[in-house]
This record gives sequence, C-alpha cells and structure tokens, in this order.
Amino acid sequence: MSRRIEIRVPALARVEGEGALELAVADGRIEQLRLRIYEPPRLFERFLEGRDPHEVPDLVARICGICPVAYQMTAVHAFEDLAGVDPGAWVAAMRRVVYCGEWIESHALHIHLLALPDFLGYDNAVDMARAHREVVSRGLRLQALGNEIIRLFGGRSVHPVGLRVGGLHRAPRAAEVAALRGRLEDAVVQAEALVRWCAGLELPEDAQEFTCVALRHARDYAIERGRIVSSRGHDLAPAEWERHFAEHQVPHSTALHAHLDGAPYLVGPLARLNLNHDRLPEATRDLVRAAGLALPSRNMFHSMLARALEIHFALVEAVRLLAGYGEPEAAAVPVAVPAGVAFAATEAPRGLLWHRYEVGADGLVRRARIVPPTSQNQARIEADLAAHLEAFGLHRDDEALRRRAETVVRNYDPCISCSTHFLRTVEIRRR
Repeated sequence: MSRRIEIRVPALARVEGEGALELAVADGRIEQLRLRIYEPPRLFERFLEGRDPHEVPDLVARICGICPVAYQMTAVHAFEDLAGVDPGAWVAAMRRVVYCGEWIESHALHIHLLALPDFLGYDNAVDMARAHREVVSRGLRLQALGNEIIRLFGGRSVHPVGLRVGGLHRAPRAAEVAALRGRLEDAVVQAEALVRWCAGLELPEDAQEFTCVALRHARDYAIERGRIVSSRGHDLAPAEWERHFAEHQVPHSTALHAHLDGAPYLVGPLARLNLNHDRLPEATRDLVRAAGLALPSRNMFHSMLARALEIHFALVEAVRLLAGYGEPEAAAVPVAVPAGVAFAATEAPRGLLWHRYEVGADGLVRRARIVPPTSQNQARIEADLAAHLEAFGLHRDDEALRRRAETVVRNYDPCISCSTHFLRTVEIRRR
C-alpha cells in the first residue's frame, strides 16, 4: 500500500545560512533529492571590477566572517604571482601562521558548536554542554586561540586588515609573539586530547566512493601553496583549474555546482588528509595512528576527526614557525601589478578556494572569478545524501531520516557566507 508523508522543519539549526533540502520517497526509493539554494546570489565578483588590485584583499575578506584570511591570502598570492614578486621567507612564514589561526578557529567552531551535538544526541551545543562541559570549554578555548593568532597579525579576528599584496601591514612585536607562542605550546596538549576524544566517538559506518581534491605541496602539508591534485591522478597548477573543473547552474539552486571532469568531488579536511597525510609532522602522524584512522578514509563521518587532527597540526606548525621570531626591517615589499590574468588557490578551512582575476592595462581589475569550497561540495553533498540515506534505510520513520539528513549536511560544514545561503527547511515527501 502506498502512502504519502510530508515533514516540514521550519529551520535547520547549526548550519551557516538558509536554504532547503527536499526529499521525495516513492515505493521505498528516493524519487527526488535536491539541496535547494534559493536566496539570491551575492555576485561579489562584480564589486571587484574596476578596483585596484591592492584594494581586493580587504574587499574579499568581507565574503566570510569565518574564513576571511583564506580569501585575502588567495587574492594576494594571485596578484603577487602575476607581478612575479616573492615577498620573502618572513612574509611566507607569518602568512602561514595566520592561516593556521583560521583553521584552528573554524575547525574548533564546527566540531563543538555545529557537528558534535549530532553525534552525541543533542539538539544544540548548549544542551550538550550540560553533560560535556569540559569538552565544550576546551573547544571554545581552542577557537579563541585561533582568533588570537588572526588578531595579532590582522589587527582584529573577524575581517582582519593586516594582510596586503606584498606582505603584511605590520609586524607584531617580538614580546607579543613570544606570549602567543607560549599559549600555542600549551594548547597542543588540548588538541591531542581532542583528537583522542573524537577518535573514541561512535561514528556511523558509511564507506562510499568519492574523488578527493586538494592542494599538495612538495614538502609541507598544503595550506597556502601547492598544486591541485586529486585521488584520480590530477596534478594541476592553479592556472589549469578550468581545464578539468566546470561550474554549472542547476534549476533548484542559485549557487553554482562544480564538477571535476563531469562528476562530483570532495574538498575539505578529509580530502586533504586522504591526499596529504604523509606531509603531516611526526607528532600529528602519531596521533593518526593512535586514533586508529586508516587513510585514505572512505567514511565521510571521519571529517570531524580530520578537523581535530588539523587543529593539532596547525598548532604544531604555528609553534614551529614562530620559533626564533624576529621583527623584520619591513613587513612588505612594493608590488606593481601588471596587466594580465592572475590565478591562485589555497586551502580554506572548508577546502580548496580558487581565484582568477583579469587586470587591465589601466591597472584595474576587469573581471574576477571566485570558486569557494562550499559550492564545490554541493553536488557531492547531494550524492552523499542519496547514497547514505538509502544505506541508512528509507523504511525508518521520518524523524530519523530528517535527523540523519541534517547530520550528513552539517558534516560538510557548509558555509553560506562564502558561496551562497543554505538550509531553512527540510521537507520529506513519501508516497
């Protein structure tokens, strides 16, 4: 006997933004599954047209309050590469420290305030904190420390203004850096505890096949530099991104979907860890082994553990880079951006971020194109939802299906302020 059931959830909590997920089930099979993004596109690239390249880093920082450094860093690298300017080792090291700060604050926020309640059976972090007070407190301390790194180098933790084409606007005082480095060293122990705690959680078993995409560096765990590689063998310079990646419009979303050679793919912490775990420092690799995590992992729910491991890595890396810190004579070098096409890619907390700028003979930006990680993951989220819910069991009651669908989506840490807006209602129709 066929039946029709409709479930409407007025607002999906613990994701950043608004949108809808529509799931139609007929005869025990998924008939339609759409991650419907309905808010108007932000068209942020248009704001950049006619601007001086030196203005762009501060403008693109406004795209996201969680990962502004990623947008700034990608823009400055694009223009510096076009100009053929290398600001030097001090600038490169301190920029990487700032990026570590952003990974720490973003990952800590997602684990403790957005994702973790799903795996512990709570509706929100406030309820969860009543039973797991120290876990949540530790997470907030780590997030605050990430913000402190950004504030020290960027002037403020949200929408920092310290990065510029050619370097940084200001070099922090040695005493400030020494004080921060001591706090980072102390926090490594907290990150170790977080990894071990996450490794002890009972996560759903869900082995799926998917393509991983991330930057890969010749020596380091890639953050701000590297070539674009995939688990299918791609090895591309950022300027070659358009040869294999393509964005397209789908009727149910104002955000573009992205495909790699015609198929969905994954960017983000798990993709990075799968492709680059051999580049982690020995201390973090020891934690991978202690956690019993076999890499590459095909279980998307290992994303939370990947984030915890990247928090540990980022702390260890920042401590290393700040050792022996000295104030430079100048924190930046002059850069004259010539006419041409600029490309760059970096690893935002949520995954690969790609920029392309056309600079005219008048020295102003003519066109800009920004492909954020969340839009790159949208097609993959839909594919994951379909595969996971069928494996989970469509015979389950609607509340169980709704909760699991929300868990799958939140597991990707979608960021609407980067690319678009996200879930507002979840609707399941069953006939």
